[in-house]
Amino acid sequence: MTDATNRPADAAGQPTAGQPAAGLPAAGQPGNPPSASAVEMMELVLPNDANLLGNCLGGRVMYLIDIAAGMAASRHCRRAVVTASMDSLDFHRPIKVGDAIILQARVNYAARTSMEVEVQVYSENLRTGERRHTCTSYLTFVALDETGRPAAVPPVRPETEADRERYRAAEARRRERLQRIGRGEGGG
Repeated sequence: MTDATNRPADAAGQPTAGQPAAGLPAAGQPGNPPSASAVEMMELVLPNDANLLGNCLGGRVMYLIDIAAGMAASRHCRRAVVTASMDSLDFHRPIKVGDAIILQARVNYAARTSMEVEVQVYSENLRTGERRHTCTSYLTFVALDETGRPAAVPPVRPETEADRERYRAAEARRRERLQRIGRGEGGG
């Protein structure tokens, strides 16, 4: 049995072990694994980072998300990058003064000149060690060459099933973003 791309498949039409799903780069193909772009940042939340309730300012969290995502994108393509967009951001829990803010970023997907970077944000109570998820953000970055023009980036080569799931979800988000801005499937 084969799947829609004529690759070996099981009875449910899923690629057999060792076979990539449609659209995913095969093992051994050029590209960088998401783990190569992984960044973890940690910072103490101080009073000057907080509002009157003692919670870290949302704008400060967004700033740190952009920094972590930019570093992950640069690690993936080894070029200067610029932020093209940030998807919606919903704060699930506050980060209190005295807690650490932890940001974990990685590239999920790369197109011709752009990359989707996922940033998971956590707060950690430094006295108890309790870590809580605060928000998740998806950003799109564009790589630039030495003249400031968009430059080609290497593909993402997922290594684990979780990487493959993030890759497929990122592909779907990219299609939605391109539709939203009226660019269809083209673009970088």
